[in-house]
Amino acid sequence: MNIVDKLASKEDMVSPGISACVGCNVELTLRTCMKVLGPNTIYAVPPGCMGGVGVVGWDTESGSKIPVFFPLLDNVASMLAGIKMHYEKQGREVNVVAFAGDGASTDAGMQCLSGAAERGDKLIYICYDNEGYMNTGYQRSSATTKYSWTTTTPVSTEGRGGKKQHKKDFPMVMAMHDIPYMATCSPAYIPDMVRKLEKAMEASKTGLAYLHVYNPCLTGWGIRPDTSIEVSRLAVESNFFPLYEVENGAFTINKTFKEPKPVKEYLSRMKKFKHLNEEEAAEIQELVDRKWNRLTKLASL
Repeated sequence: MNIVDKLASKEDMVSPGISACVGCNVELTLRTCMKVLGPNTIYAVPPGCMGGVGVVGWDTESGSKIPVFFPLLDNVASMLAGIKMHYEKQGREVNVVAFAGDGASTDAGMQCLSGAAERGDKLIYICYDNEGYMNTGYQRSSATTKYSWTTTTPVSTEGRGGKKQHKKDFPMVMAMHDIPYMATCSPAYIPDMVRKLEKAMEASKTGLAYLHVYNPCLTGWGIRPDTSIEVSRLAVESNFFPLYEVENGAFTINKTFKEPKPVKEYLSRMKKFKHLNEEEAAEIQELVDRKWNRLTKLASL
């Protein structure tokens, strides 16, 4: 069965008509993930874009069709670890899942997530990375790319400013926890995402499975709604966000390109980088190349 038919045969676990921004690819990610995970799932969404959009709904008949919790920003993984232990004690096998933004994962919730990974808690943790605290006005996070404009890293009229630090390589951080499964995903490559979700479901029987999905934010990044998936694809085609997976320590690159797109082509598609000069763009390209070379070496081991 192909991916289209497979997804069409599964029930949508989130009701139609929810109010994400027009063209939001995070809603697509949420719907895809919950379709694959299915009704035997309990999940948590901390404060963030999907907290109000994909979970709460607007009346008793909208929102999530499966049990969902709205935890604090910094305790998602630890709360889910307790839920998982409860169901294990009952002898019931349930998908216990986090669907959290980068702020709740790479920043505020990192301690709990790292602890759950180290303990081997049998969870699926999905981080939707839109490079900032977008739900509260586009503030920077540790996942924000260097030189990005945000409301907390403004740019002057002379084009100076933006974030001063490089983006935290959180997929690699999680891979180094020696968890059973870690993978990167993109809404531009849904078949790849579905396959990795299925692997995560299996891997979570022995420990924590972590998926990091790169989701461009239309409003915070300054992207037209009709280019949402195109920008997501460019991030992969330029090696800015490579698709790879790590199974029990073994690295596999899922998408390679003989002639990757220049990173500048990707950066030029959004307003948050419109102030970049040639030197700054070249610095980001150099970092992308260096990380890609490291990844290819890890995959060759």
